[in-house]
Amino acid sequence: MIRAVDTSTRTRSLAGALLLAAATVAVWWAWLGWDTGHPADPRTGSAAGTYAGWQVVGVVLSLVAVAAVAGWLLNPWLVVPVMTAAFTVAWSQQASAGAESGLWAISAILVLVGMAAGATLVSGGSHLLRGYQHRPGVPAGT
Repeated sequence: MIRAVDTSTRTRSLAGALLLAAATVAVWWAWLGWDTGHPADPRTGSAAGTYAGWQVVGVVLSLVAVAAVAGWLLNPWLVVPVMTAAFTVAWSQQASAGAESGLWAISAILVLVGMAAGATLVSGGSHLLRGYQHRPGVPAGT
């Protein structure tokens, strides 16, 4: 028997997906999106990667927080594709602009795989913790 999904569940899922996509793109923009320079390595003089280490750490920690909250509030089956697509598209749009070699596509695949793996682990773990806390017979706070 197929269970009908009520309108409020669909509305909540759609609103959650839209907010999650916006939050994910906002995290990308806050840490990485504004930085389009290619600083030179002081020792070699060659162009280094676009992002500094602190930016990468910041974006990862922020995405972990977003995925944890989203996994607590939403189903990970929704969280993972939304976060993965939103971040990968935002990152790829910037990386592909002005890229002559096309090597950005390889990095985009790595971003996609990393986002999918990270969002799965964090949102899934958060969702499991929420389910454990709300189990019947388990006293609150244990």
